Amino acid sequence: MALLTRPAWCRRAVAAVLLIGLRLHAAALQEYQVKAVFLFNFTQFVDWPASAFADRAGPLAICILGDDPFGAYLDDAVRGEHVDSRALVVRRLTGAEDAGNCQILYISRSEAGRLDAIMPRVSALRALTVSDARGFGDRGGMIGFVTEDNRVRLRINLDAVRAAGLTISSKLLRVADVIGGPGETR
Repeated sequence: MALLTRPAWCRRAVAAVLLIGLRLHAAALQEYQVKAVFLFNFTQFVDWPASAFADRAGPLAICILGDDPFGAYLDDAVRGEHVDSRALVVRRLTGAEDAGNCQILYISRSEAGRLDAIMPRVSALRALTVSDARGFGDRGGMIGFVTEDNRVRLRINLDAVRAAGLTISSKLLRVADVIGGPGETR
């Protein structure tokens, strides 16, 4: 009611601010929808050694460490999907010590301040580490999401991938900025 008693220019300004806020929120939602699809698609372009799984029939787990920016998008993307007869599952973790049965470990931006403590704990795992934290690849992460001009790009640390015994398809490498290893591009 108070909004109606304000001058027209003030009402328009408030409406414009609300609209901008909604657009920014929608952009963030779209960004994480895209990133959820990327996480799902990584299962198609990465090969894990048998030692990355607890057993032959176990699921392929995409795990989230820290705040979950995906909401239901990631769950929806993997629901009912299989890779090489392994069901895809999503797990939310409370600490790096819980990442033992993860094949893809998304480290949320909320954990950026703790990356130096997290990376040594998870580097021994056979998990593909992914994050959108700034400088992730330079800190030992495997795939960093970099958003430029409203587009999500991939930055792959090939040395970290190889150290974990993982293999990434050349199809995925072609669409990414590759750091480390032969043919390094920055």
